[in-house]
Amino acid sequence: MGVKRALLDVTPLRRSAPFRRLWLGQALSRLGGQMTLVAVMFQIWQTTHSTVWTGAVGLAQAVPLIVLGLFAGSVVDRVDRRKFYLITTAGQAGCVSLLALQALLGRYPTVAVLLLVAVQSCFTAGSGPVSRTFIPRLLPEQQRAAGLALNRISFQGAMLTGPVLGGLIVGRLGVGGCYLIDALTFAAAFHGAFGLPRMSPGDEPARPGLRGVADGLAFLVRTPVIRGALLTDLATTVLSMPVSLFPQVNAERFGDNPRTLGLFLTAVAVGGVAASLFAGSFTRRSRPGLVMLGASATWGAALALFGLSADPWAGRAFLALAGAADTVSVVSRSTLVQLHTPDELLGRVSAAEQIVGQAGPDLGNLRGGLVANATSGTTALVSGGLLCIGAVALVGMTTPGLRRLSAPSLRGAAAG
Repeated sequence: MGVKRALLDVTPLRRSAPFRRLWLGQALSRLGGQMTLVAVMFQIWQTTHSTVWTGAVGLAQAVPLIVLGLFAGSVVDRVDRRKFYLITTAGQAGCVSLLALQALLGRYPTVAVLLLVAVQSCFTAGSGPVSRTFIPRLLPEQQRAAGLALNRISFQGAMLTGPVLGGLIVGRLGVGGCYLIDALTFAAAFHGAFGLPRMSPGDEPARPGLRGVADGLAFLVRTPVIRGALLTDLATTVLSMPVSLFPQVNAERFGDNPRTLGLFLTAVAVGGVAASLFAGSFTRRSRPGLVMLGASATWGAALALFGLSADPWAGRAFLALAGAADTVSVVSRSTLVQLHTPDELLGRVSAAEQIVGQAGPDLGNLRGGLVANATSGTTALVSGGLLCIGAVALVGMTTPGLRRLSAPSLRGAAAG
Protein backbone atom coordinates (compact mmCIF):
# COMPACT_ATOMS: atom_id res chain seq x y z
CA MET A 1 0.00 0.00 0.00
CA GLY A 2 1.44 3.38 -1.06
CA VAL A 3 2.01 6.22 1.35
CA LYS A 4 -0.83 8.26 -0.15
CA ARG A 5 -3.34 5.43 0.28
CA ALA A 6 -2.17 4.90 3.85
CA LEU A 7 -2.93 8.49 4.86
CA LEU A 8 -6.25 9.63 6.29
CA ASP A 9 -8.85 9.70 3.51
CA VAL A 10 -10.49 13.14 3.43
CA THR A 11 -12.72 12.34 0.45
CA PRO A 12 -15.92 12.60 2.59
CA LEU A 13 -15.01 16.18 3.51
CA ARG A 14 -14.49 17.13 -0.13
CA ARG A 15 -17.53 15.42 -1.60
CA SER A 16 -20.26 15.89 1.00
CA ALA A 17 -20.98 19.46 2.12
CA PRO A 18 -23.46 18.34 4.85
CA PHE A 19 -20.88 15.93 6.28
CA ARG A 20 -18.19 18.62 6.13
CA ARG A 21 -20.34 21.12 8.06
CA LEU A 22 -21.37 18.46 10.57
CA TRP A 23 -17.77 17.33 11.10
CA LEU A 24 -16.46 20.86 11.66
CA GLY A 25 -19.28 21.66 14.06
CA GLN A 26 -18.78 18.48 16.07
CA ALA A 27 -14.99 18.93 16.13
CA LEU A 28 -15.31 22.40 17.66
CA SER A 29 -18.01 21.27 20.07
CA ARG A 30 -15.88 18.31 21.23
CA LEU A 31 -12.97 20.67 21.82
CA GLY A 32 -15.20 22.94 23.89
CA GLY A 33 -16.53 19.96 25.81
CA GLN A 34 -13.03 18.91 26.88
CA MET A 35 -12.29 22.48 27.96
CA THR A 36 -15.49 22.55 30.03
CA LEU A 37 -14.56 19.27 31.72
CA VAL A 38 -11.34 20.90 32.96
CA ALA A 39 -13.29 23.95 34.16
CA VAL A 40 -15.87 21.83 36.01
CA MET A 41 -13.16 19.79 37.73
CA PHE A 42 -11.28 22.96 38.68
CA GLN A 43 -14.40 24.72 39.99
CA ILE A 44 -15.48 21.76 42.09
CA TRP A 45 -11.98 21.26 43.48
CA GLN A 46 -11.69 24.93 44.38
CA THR A 47 -15.04 24.78 46.13
CA THR A 48 -14.67 21.47 47.99
CA HIS A 49 -10.98 20.39 47.92
CA SER A 50 -12.37 16.84 47.87
CA THR A 51 -11.50 14.04 45.42
CA VAL A 52 -14.88 12.49 46.25
CA TRP A 53 -16.63 15.48 44.67
CA THR A 54 -14.29 15.60 41.65
CA GLY A 55 -14.84 11.87 41.19
CA ALA A 56 -18.58 12.51 41.22
CA VAL A 57 -18.17 14.44 37.94
CA GLY A 58 -17.52 11.18 36.09
CA LEU A 59 -20.53 9.61 37.79
CA ALA A 60 -22.75 12.54 36.78
CA GLN A 61 -21.67 12.02 33.18
CA ALA A 62 -21.85 8.23 33.07
CA VAL A 63 -25.13 7.40 34.84
CA PRO A 64 -27.48 9.27 32.43
CA LEU A 65 -25.73 7.76 29.41
CA ILE A 66 -26.10 4.24 30.76
CA VAL A 67 -29.64 4.60 32.13
CA LEU A 68 -31.18 6.57 29.26
CA GLY A 69 -29.09 5.36 26.33
CA LEU A 70 -31.25 2.50 25.03
CA PHE A 71 -34.47 4.49 25.46
CA ALA A 72 -32.92 7.43 23.61
CA GLY A 73 -31.82 5.07 20.84
CA SER A 74 -35.39 3.83 20.52
CA VAL A 75 -36.62 7.42 20.15
CA VAL A 76 -33.97 8.03 17.46
CA ASP A 77 -35.49 5.17 15.45
CA ARG A 78 -38.99 6.67 15.67
CA VAL A 79 -38.60 10.37 14.89
CA ASP A 80 -36.98 12.73 12.39
CA ARG A 81 -33.32 12.36 13.33
CA ARG A 82 -32.29 15.85 12.20
CA LYS A 83 -34.93 17.46 14.42
CA PHE A 84 -34.00 15.22 17.36
CA TYR A 85 -30.33 16.16 16.95
CA LEU A 86 -31.23 19.85 16.93
CA ILE A 87 -33.21 19.45 20.17
CA THR A 88 -30.44 17.55 21.98
CA THR A 89 -27.78 19.97 20.74
CA ALA A 90 -29.89 22.90 22.00
CA GLY A 91 -30.20 21.18 25.36
CA GLN A 92 -26.44 20.72 25.65
CA ALA A 93 -25.82 24.33 24.67
CA GLY A 94 -28.36 25.49 27.25
CA CYS A 95 -26.65 23.56 30.05
CA VAL A 96 -23.23 24.98 29.17
CA SER A 97 -24.73 28.48 29.04
CA LEU A 98 -26.15 27.99 32.54
CA LEU A 99 -22.73 26.81 33.74
CA ALA A 100 -21.25 30.02 32.35
CA LEU A 101 -23.98 32.11 33.98
CA GLN A 102 -23.54 30.59 37.43
CA ALA A 103 -19.78 31.09 37.26
CA LEU A 104 -19.98 34.70 36.06
CA LEU A 105 -22.71 35.80 38.47
CA GLY A 106 -21.53 33.88 41.51
CA ARG A 107 -20.79 30.22 41.87
CA TYR A 108 -23.68 27.98 42.72
CA PRO A 109 -23.45 25.07 45.21
CA THR A 110 -21.44 22.10 44.01
CA VAL A 111 -24.56 19.94 43.84
CA ALA A 112 -26.12 22.40 41.38
CA VAL A 113 -23.03 22.27 39.14
CA LEU A 114 -23.12 18.46 39.16
CA LEU A 115 -26.84 18.58 38.37
CA LEU A 116 -26.15 20.71 35.28
CA VAL A 117 -23.45 18.25 34.22
CA ALA A 118 -25.91 15.37 34.66
CA VAL A 119 -28.67 17.14 32.71
CA GLN A 120 -26.23 17.86 29.89
CA SER A 121 -25.31 14.17 29.89
CA CYS A 122 -29.01 13.33 29.51
CA PHE A 123 -29.03 15.28 26.25
CA THR A 124 -25.75 13.60 25.25
CA ALA A 125 -27.46 10.22 25.75
CA GLY A 126 -29.64 11.22 22.78
CA SER A 127 -27.22 13.24 20.66
CA GLY A 128 -24.57 10.50 20.68
CA PRO A 129 -26.69 7.73 19.12
CA VAL A 130 -28.47 10.03 16.67
CA SER A 131 -25.22 11.53 15.36
CA ARG A 132 -23.91 8.02 14.69
CA THR A 133 -26.83 7.43 12.30
CA PHE A 134 -25.89 10.30 10.00
CA ILE A 135 -22.93 8.81 8.16
CA PRO A 136 -24.97 6.12 6.34
CA ARG A 137 -27.35 8.88 5.14
CA LEU A 138 -24.60 11.32 4.10
CA LEU A 139 -21.88 9.08 2.63
CA PRO A 140 -21.86 6.18 0.18
CA GLU A 141 -20.91 2.78 1.59
CA GLN A 142 -17.31 2.88 0.33
CA GLN A 143 -16.66 6.16 2.19
CA ARG A 144 -18.19 5.28 5.55
CA ALA A 145 -15.01 3.89 7.12
CA ALA A 146 -13.17 7.06 6.07
CA GLY A 147 -15.93 9.18 7.60
CA LEU A 148 -15.69 7.27 10.87
CA ALA A 149 -11.90 7.73 10.87
CA LEU A 150 -12.37 11.47 10.40
CA ASN A 151 -14.75 11.51 13.37
CA ARG A 152 -12.18 9.61 15.41
CA ILE A 153 -9.37 12.06 14.69
CA SER A 154 -11.59 14.98 15.74
CA PHE A 155 -12.32 13.12 18.98
CA GLN A 156 -8.65 12.33 19.60
CA GLY A 157 -7.63 15.87 18.70
CA ALA A 158 -10.10 17.26 21.24
CA MET A 159 -8.83 14.84 23.89
CA LEU A 160 -5.25 15.90 23.18
CA THR A 161 -5.64 19.68 22.96
CA GLY A 162 -8.88 20.43 24.84
CA PRO A 163 -7.56 19.93 28.39
CA VAL A 164 -4.45 22.02 27.61
CA LEU A 165 -6.52 24.89 26.19
CA GLY A 166 -9.01 24.56 29.03
CA GLY A 167 -6.27 24.93 31.61
CA LEU A 168 -4.82 27.99 29.88
CA ILE A 169 -8.22 29.66 29.50
CA VAL A 170 -9.24 28.95 33.11
CA GLY A 171 -5.93 30.45 34.21
CA ARG A 172 -6.54 33.67 32.23
CA LEU A 173 -10.32 34.09 32.07
CA GLY A 174 -11.57 31.90 34.90
CA VAL A 175 -14.04 29.04 34.71
CA GLY A 176 -16.82 31.37 33.54
CA GLY A 177 -14.80 32.41 30.51
CA CYS A 178 -14.06 28.78 29.68
CA TYR A 179 -17.75 27.81 29.90
CA LEU A 180 -18.67 30.79 27.74
CA ILE A 181 -16.22 29.81 25.01
CA ASP A 182 -17.65 26.29 25.01
CA ALA A 183 -21.17 27.74 24.68
CA LEU A 184 -20.01 29.75 21.65
CA THR A 185 -18.65 26.61 19.94
CA PHE A 186 -22.24 25.36 19.72
CA ALA A 187 -22.81 27.97 17.00
CA ALA A 188 -20.68 25.75 14.74
CA ALA A 189 -22.58 22.67 15.93
CA PHE A 190 -25.91 24.32 15.03
CA HIS A 191 -24.52 25.32 11.63
CA GLY A 192 -23.72 21.69 10.95
CA ALA A 193 -27.07 20.49 12.25
CA PHE A 194 -29.15 22.95 10.20
CA GLY A 195 -27.26 21.86 7.08
CA LEU A 196 -28.45 18.27 7.40
CA PRO A 197 -31.24 16.97 5.17
CA ARG A 198 -34.49 15.77 6.71
CA MET A 199 -33.94 12.27 8.09
CA SER A 200 -37.14 10.32 8.61
CA PRO A 201 -36.98 6.99 10.48
CA GLY A 202 -36.63 3.77 8.50
CA ASP A 203 -39.37 1.75 6.89
CA GLU A 204 -40.23 0.15 10.25
CA PRO A 205 -40.11 2.83 13.00
CA ALA A 206 -39.31 1.56 16.48
CA ARG A 207 -42.17 0.54 18.73
CA PRO A 208 -42.62 2.87 21.71
CA GLY A 209 -41.21 2.28 25.19
CA LEU A 210 -39.74 -0.98 26.38
CA ARG A 211 -40.94 -2.88 23.31
CA GLY A 212 -38.70 -0.82 21.05
CA VAL A 213 -35.76 -1.30 23.41
CA ALA A 214 -36.41 -5.06 23.50
CA ASP A 215 -36.43 -5.22 19.69
CA GLY A 216 -33.01 -3.56 19.60
CA LEU A 217 -31.58 -5.92 22.22
CA ALA A 218 -33.02 -8.92 20.36
CA PHE A 219 -31.21 -7.79 17.20
CA LEU A 220 -27.93 -7.56 19.11
CA VAL A 221 -28.35 -11.04 20.57
CA ARG A 222 -29.24 -12.76 17.30
CA THR A 223 -26.60 -11.03 15.13
CA PRO A 224 -23.21 -12.66 15.79
CA VAL A 225 -21.13 -10.02 14.02
CA ILE A 226 -22.55 -7.08 16.00
CA ARG A 227 -22.58 -9.08 19.24
CA GLY A 228 -18.96 -10.12 18.70
CA ALA A 229 -17.88 -6.56 17.92
CA LEU A 230 -19.38 -5.19 21.15
CA LEU A 231 -18.02 -8.11 23.20
CA THR A 232 -14.57 -7.42 21.80
CA ASP A 233 -14.81 -3.82 22.92
CA LEU A 234 -15.86 -4.92 26.41
CA ALA A 235 -12.94 -7.36 26.51
CA THR A 236 -10.43 -4.60 25.77
CA THR A 237 -11.84 -2.09 28.25
CA VAL A 238 -13.23 -4.10 31.18
CA LEU A 239 -10.23 -6.41 31.38
CA SER A 240 -7.37 -4.03 30.66
CA MET A 241 -8.27 -0.34 31.05
CA PRO A 242 -5.08 1.21 32.48
CA VAL A 243 -5.92 4.79 33.50
CA SER A 244 -6.66 4.12 37.18
CA LEU A 245 -3.30 2.33 37.44
CA PHE A 246 -1.15 5.18 36.14
CA PRO A 247 -0.53 6.89 39.51
CA GLN A 248 0.48 3.64 41.21
CA VAL A 249 2.70 2.48 38.35
CA ASN A 250 4.28 5.93 38.24
CA ALA A 251 5.06 5.67 41.96
CA GLU A 252 6.32 2.07 41.73
CA ARG A 253 8.46 2.46 38.63
CA PHE A 254 9.22 6.11 37.93
CA GLY A 255 9.78 7.83 41.27
CA ASP A 256 6.29 9.37 41.50
CA ASN A 257 7.33 12.12 39.06
CA PRO A 258 4.22 14.19 38.16
CA ARG A 259 5.63 15.06 34.73
CA THR A 260 5.93 11.38 33.89
CA LEU A 261 2.38 10.75 35.05
CA GLY A 262 1.01 13.54 32.86
CA LEU A 263 2.77 12.10 29.81
CA PHE A 264 1.09 8.71 30.17
CA LEU A 265 -2.31 9.93 28.93
CA THR A 266 -0.64 12.19 26.39
CA ALA A 267 1.20 9.18 24.94
CA VAL A 268 -2.08 7.27 24.50
CA ALA A 269 -3.65 10.27 22.73
CA VAL A 270 -0.61 10.80 20.51
CA GLY A 271 -0.78 7.18 19.39
CA GLY A 272 -4.46 7.58 18.61
CA VAL A 273 -3.91 10.72 16.55
CA ALA A 274 -1.03 9.07 14.66
CA ALA A 275 -3.21 6.07 13.79
CA SER A 276 -5.98 8.41 12.63
CA LEU A 277 -3.58 10.28 10.35
CA PHE A 278 -2.70 6.98 8.69
CA ALA A 279 -6.25 5.65 8.79
CA GLY A 280 -6.16 4.74 5.11
CA SER A 281 -3.89 1.84 6.03
CA PHE A 282 -6.79 0.08 7.77
CA THR A 283 -10.03 1.70 6.54
CA ARG A 284 -9.30 0.40 3.04
CA ARG A 285 -8.88 -3.17 4.27
CA SER A 286 -11.63 -5.55 3.13
CA ARG A 287 -12.05 -7.37 6.47
CA PRO A 288 -12.84 -4.86 9.23
CA GLY A 289 -13.70 -7.64 11.69
CA LEU A 290 -10.27 -9.23 11.41
CA VAL A 291 -8.64 -5.80 11.68
CA MET A 292 -10.66 -5.07 14.84
CA LEU A 293 -9.66 -8.36 16.47
CA GLY A 294 -5.98 -7.84 15.65
CA ALA A 295 -6.01 -4.25 16.96
CA SER A 296 -7.79 -5.29 20.17
CA ALA A 297 -5.20 -7.99 20.84
CA THR A 298 -2.45 -5.47 20.14
CA TRP A 299 -3.98 -3.13 22.74
CA GLY A 300 -3.74 -5.89 25.37
CA ALA A 301 -0.18 -6.82 24.40
CA ALA A 302 0.99 -3.19 24.45
CA LEU A 303 -0.43 -2.63 27.94
CA ALA A 304 1.14 -5.82 29.24
CA LEU A 305 4.50 -4.66 27.87
CA PHE A 306 3.97 -1.25 29.44
CA GLY A 307 3.44 -3.00 32.76
CA LEU A 308 6.79 -4.78 32.38
CA SER A 309 8.72 -1.74 31.17
CA ALA A 310 11.18 -0.11 33.55
CA ASP A 311 12.23 2.62 31.11
CA PRO A 312 9.89 5.64 30.94
CA TRP A 313 10.47 6.24 27.23
CA ALA A 314 9.82 2.60 26.37
CA GLY A 315 6.71 2.75 28.54
CA ARG A 316 5.42 5.78 26.66
CA ALA A 317 6.11 4.03 23.35
CA PHE A 318 4.00 1.06 24.45
CA LEU A 319 1.22 3.42 25.55
CA ALA A 320 1.36 5.17 22.16
CA LEU A 321 1.06 1.75 20.51
CA ALA A 322 -1.96 1.02 22.71
CA GLY A 323 -3.54 4.33 21.71
CA ALA A 324 -2.99 3.58 18.03
CA ALA A 325 -4.47 0.09 18.42
CA ASP A 326 -7.48 1.54 20.22
CA THR A 327 -8.20 3.91 17.34
CA VAL A 328 -7.93 1.10 14.76
CA SER A 329 -10.24 -1.08 16.85
CA VAL A 330 -12.85 1.64 17.43
CA VAL A 331 -13.03 2.70 13.77
CA SER A 332 -13.22 -0.91 12.56
CA ARG A 333 -15.92 -1.76 15.10
CA SER A 334 -17.99 1.26 14.17
CA THR A 335 -17.62 0.36 10.49
CA LEU A 336 -19.01 -3.09 11.20
CA VAL A 337 -21.91 -1.68 13.18
CA GLN A 338 -22.81 0.94 10.57
CA LEU A 339 -22.61 -1.40 7.60
CA HIS A 340 -24.28 -4.37 9.25
CA THR A 341 -27.24 -2.71 11.01
CA PRO A 342 -30.51 -1.89 9.23
CA ASP A 343 -31.30 1.81 9.22
CA GLU A 344 -34.46 1.33 11.29
CA LEU A 345 -32.37 -0.20 14.12
CA LEU A 346 -29.28 1.98 13.88
CA GLY A 347 -30.29 4.37 16.67
CA ARG A 348 -30.72 1.57 19.21
CA VAL A 349 -27.57 -0.28 18.19
CA SER A 350 -25.61 2.99 18.27
CA ALA A 351 -26.96 3.62 21.77
CA ALA A 352 -25.75 0.18 22.86
CA GLU A 353 -22.35 0.96 21.33
CA GLN A 354 -22.22 4.24 23.26
CA ILE A 355 -23.14 2.50 26.53
CA VAL A 356 -20.44 -0.12 26.00
CA GLY A 357 -17.95 2.65 25.24
CA GLN A 358 -18.89 4.49 28.45
CA ALA A 359 -19.43 1.66 30.93
CA GLY A 360 -16.56 -0.55 29.77
CA PRO A 361 -13.73 1.86 30.65
CA ASP A 362 -15.37 2.75 33.98
CA LEU A 363 -15.64 -0.93 34.95
CA GLY A 364 -12.13 -1.57 33.64
CA ASN A 365 -10.63 1.17 35.76
CA LEU A 366 -12.46 -0.22 38.77
CA ARG A 367 -11.19 -3.76 38.06
CA GLY A 368 -7.64 -2.50 37.62
CA GLY A 369 -7.77 -0.54 40.86
CA LEU A 370 -9.06 -3.52 42.85
CA VAL A 371 -6.43 -5.89 41.45
CA ALA A 372 -3.64 -3.35 41.98
CA ASN A 373 -4.79 -2.77 45.56
CA ALA A 374 -4.55 -6.52 46.26
CA THR A 375 -1.27 -7.05 44.35
CA SER A 376 0.58 -4.28 42.46
CA GLY A 377 0.13 -1.96 39.50
CA THR A 378 2.43 -4.12 37.41
CA THR A 379 0.44 -7.27 38.16
CA ALA A 380 -2.83 -5.52 37.32
CA LEU A 381 -1.50 -4.26 33.98
CA VAL A 382 0.15 -7.50 32.86
CA SER A 383 -2.73 -9.74 33.95
CA GLY A 384 -5.24 -7.39 32.33
CA GLY A 385 -3.35 -7.33 29.06
CA LEU A 386 -3.08 -11.12 28.94
CA LEU A 387 -6.76 -11.56 29.86
CA CYS A 388 -7.65 -9.13 27.07
CA ILE A 389 -5.69 -11.15 24.51
CA GLY A 390 -7.34 -14.36 25.68
CA ALA A 391 -10.85 -12.86 25.59
CA VAL A 392 -10.33 -11.41 22.10
CA ALA A 393 -9.07 -14.79 20.87
CA LEU A 394 -12.14 -16.47 22.37
CA VAL A 395 -14.51 -14.03 20.65
CA GLY A 396 -12.67 -14.57 17.36
CA MET A 397 -12.85 -18.36 17.65
CA THR A 398 -16.55 -18.43 18.61
CA THR A 399 -17.58 -15.85 15.97
CA PRO A 400 -16.08 -17.07 12.69
CA GLY A 401 -18.17 -14.60 10.70
CA LEU A 402 -16.35 -11.76 12.42
CA ARG A 403 -13.01 -13.03 11.10
CA ARG A 404 -14.17 -13.89 7.60
CA LEU A 405 -16.59 -11.06 6.86
CA SER A 406 -15.45 -8.83 4.03
CA ALA A 407 -16.74 -5.32 3.50
CA PRO A 408 -18.59 -6.03 0.21
CA SER A 409 -20.52 -8.88 1.84
CA LEU A 410 -21.92 -6.49 4.44
CA ARG A 411 -24.53 -5.36 1.93
CA GLY A 412 -26.49 -8.51 2.61
CA ALA A 413 -28.87 -9.55 5.29
CA ALA A 414 -28.49 -8.47 8.88
CA ALA A 415 -28.11 -11.94 10.35
CA GLY A 416 -24.43 -12.97 10.53
